[in-house]
Amino acid sequence: MKGVTKVVAAGLAVVMLLVGIGLGYVVGMQISAPGPAVVETRTVTQVSTVTATVGGATVTETRTVTVGEAGLSGEVPIGALLPLSGPLAAFGENDRISIQTAVDEVNEFLARSGANWRLRLYVEDTETKPEVALEKLMSLHAKGVKVVIGPMGSGEVLKIKEYADSNKILIISQSSTSPKLWIENDYVYRFVPNDLAQGPIGPKFGKNLGVTHMFLVYLANPWGDGLAEVAEKTAKELGITVAGKFRIAEAAPDYSAEVSSLVSEVNKLVGQGVAPEKIMVQLITYAEATTFLLSAREYDVLWRVKWFGSDGTAYEGTLINEPKTAEFSSSVRFVSPIFSPTKTPKYQELLKKISEQVGRPPEPYAYNTYDAVWVIALSLLSTQRYDSDAIISVMPRILEHYYGASGYIALDSAGDRIAADYELTEILKKDGAYEWAATGVYYGTTGEIVWK
Repeated sequence: MKGVTKVVAAGLAVVMLLVGIGLGYVVGMQISAPGPAVVETRTVTQVSTVTATVGGATVTETRTVTVGEAGLSGEVPIGALLPLSGPLAAFGENDRISIQTAVDEVNEFLARSGANWRLRLYVEDTETKPEVALEKLMSLHAKGVKVVIGPMGSGEVLKIKEYADSNKILIISQSSTSPKLWIENDYVYRFVPNDLAQGPIGPKFGKNLGVTHMFLVYLANPWGDGLAEVAEKTAKELGITVAGKFRIAEAAPDYSAEVSSLVSEVNKLVGQGVAPEKIMVQLITYAEATTFLLSAREYDVLWRVKWFGSDGTAYEGTLINEPKTAEFSSSVRFVSPIFSPTKTPKYQELLKKISEQVGRPPEPYAYNTYDAVWVIALSLLSTQRYDSDAIISVMPRILEHYYGASGYIALDSAGDRIAADYELTEILKKDGAYEWAATGVYYGTTGEIVWK
């Protein structure tokens, strides 16, 4: 430790202790300091005054974070942009519990370790709307927030990206997957693989079942467009005919017209001699799937075709809360893929905690939010600076030694999680009730589908 101040040594010791005791779950003995912490030997007060326009009003807030011999002190603000209402509300509910759990654990550890600072969490509801996400990010910025977990949807992330980059706000999304956001050297990081990994799963699923024709029904947003594009490309490579594409509006109150058009196209194929069992519909939506399937179940032919979803429908609560869609989804085996976290001890703890509170297992992205909080905290302990560039500079090194609720997190050059395995989920009827279950796995490295 020659040439390193006592304060720096103490900061590194705290980081090594935190990682070593297993709160962040490190595998093996690969524990090393994630780069030198920069701590002034004199007391320095960082004062930031931020002005933003929110809802037509100008909001100005001055926030003070002190860096001195003991490192950071006071409250260090972090934000969460979550869809607590709208089509992704069920996911947002899960993720809020996960984030708050991680913040509580971090603050408990900081208290036990004698640190002079704590995380303060600000949660904002994006309503699953891009324009609202931008408004809420500006509101968080006015509170001095420089690090934000979320938003969930790629459309929301795309909408806030320019503002985040311009104001050096670190964005860590737990679930945004659009390939359109694969951009190097920006302030958007994603703790989930992008849809270049998910896109091929649907067509490969269909190919395994003998599907020769498929229809794509997808949301008119950056996520829906991107995932549908990859799925279509893969289908053609596999020799599957994409017989039709239906680009539908987000959060529409009714999709009966779109379903009627789909049925007409399916019946045309059947009339040409294509068996319904050789036809697949891939539905790329969020909770809109419930509204869509309520109409779909009214047509006999749609009970006979194959169905496949996406990470937007996996574990979707409204599909099992509505008895008619639960029955339909279970009967046709509506399979939906979603990123599969490693089942670590912390994963099991969070699964139990969230399930007890919301009455259903959380979607896998909830574990990514938990890990995001801990990675931010470890980075702050390392740098002793509340600065997004400083956090970004050490985050790759932190992740090399971090093993969290979702397992290892390895990022590519654009800050996206490197492709992993995907759970294949479906709704099963058990003891007279419907529930989500992971019934298969898609192995990202081999492209193999294995059913449990």
